[in-house]
Amino acid sequence: MSVSDTEATDPAIRRTSRKELERRWNLVRARLQEEKLEAVIVFASEDYLGADVRWLTDRPATFGYHCAIIFPADGLMTLVEHGNLGGKRHSNGEERDYPGLGEILTTAAFHSVSYTQRFEGEMLANAVRSRGYRRIGIAGRDAMPHGVVNSIESVPNLEVTDFTDFIEHARSVKSAEEIEEIRATAAMQDAIFAKLLETVRPGMRDMDVTAMLVGEGRKRGSSQHVLLAGSAPSNEVPALRGFYAQGRVMRRGDYLTVLIENNGAGGLYTELGRTVVLGKPCAERLDALAIACAAQDDSVKRYRAGASCAELAAAHDEFRALNGLPPERRLFAHGQGYALVERPLLRADESMTLAADMNIVTHPAFLRGSAFGFVCDNHIIHADRPAERIHRTEQRIFAVDC
Repeated sequence: MSVSDTEATDPAIRRTSRKELERRWNLVRARLQEEKLEAVIVFASEDYLGADVRWLTDRPATFGYHCAIIFPADGLMTLVEHGNLGGKRHSNGEERDYPGLGEILTTAAFHSVSYTQRFEGEMLANAVRSRGYRRIGIAGRDAMPHGVVNSIESVPNLEVTDFTDFIEHARSVKSAEEIEEIRATAAMQDAIFAKLLETVRPGMRDMDVTAMLVGEGRKRGSSQHVLLAGSAPSNEVPALRGFYAQGRVMRRGDYLTVLIENNGAGGLYTELGRTVVLGKPCAERLDALAIACAAQDDSVKRYRAGASCAELAAAHDEFRALNGLPPERRLFAHGQGYALVERPLLRADESMTLAADMNIVTHPAFLRGSAFGFVCDNHIIHADRPAERIHRTEQRIFAVDC
């Protein structure tokens, strides 16, 4: 299939190389053979957190429709995606939009319509049955719809094993190509934030800010985004809010905190969080930012291959306690890739350890009075030197002269 002239020249349109896809396929095939499995099934409900399908096919889940892959130990993959009822066609694995795929099955299922929930599971079960599989793996079983899992596990004489941990570990360590794309995403977010500083003014609504951020990201190839923003006067907390709550009009002296969480042209995520003041920052806010930056630094200095995530979480809570802050009850740092949040989680319940070539985002946050202490950046873990912050935006409160 030919590539258009626009796609051949526009740097905002990038696809994963065949070499990189084959690297991933070889990892999975080797593990399937090791465990004597004939195939693994992966599933995605959406593109923010459903990374397994894209990791294997460079094909995102879109529009909230489900998609699934049967990845065999030998041969081409089968895709089940949204489309015509009973749709089926064959491919040779070389199509630009269907790399590695030999069969594309479609059905018109909607997770908002209960009776259609069995459709995808039945297609997967029929494919498994027709191939005569006896031992397969499922990755992400606990996140799949019950109807899908039940249909697969109801196939007679089929043994199903959990393949989730292997896939999550494989995705967490990035290749050189993936790290290059991650760096490009961070650079994109730096450029988007610079555009915000040129644009933001009193009289704008919070949603005007995020609408601009969405547009700037789209121009640069971003396909998915979560853009949070919140403004408030100096005596109130500028909480990060979703778009449905971004109707506030900004005034002189207000603070605006933004969290830019979008993927880059290659589909990989980073996050950038900073605060802007429409005037001059006060001492209380500057002190809060200094503590947030120190919290990030205290964690990042401990990032090294083999580091325990549970111990890193405990160290972060110790830092918070020394600064009169409560322990972290949600999540202050985690891995990122094709999923906005992926393992490892830097939390007490995480068994995975850090490894070289992981992409870790660190976003310590706290409230002290009306001051919101917050900073967010991504770091690459290296084998032979300290972790590297890849965002270039300064860690400060940005004063906009208005």
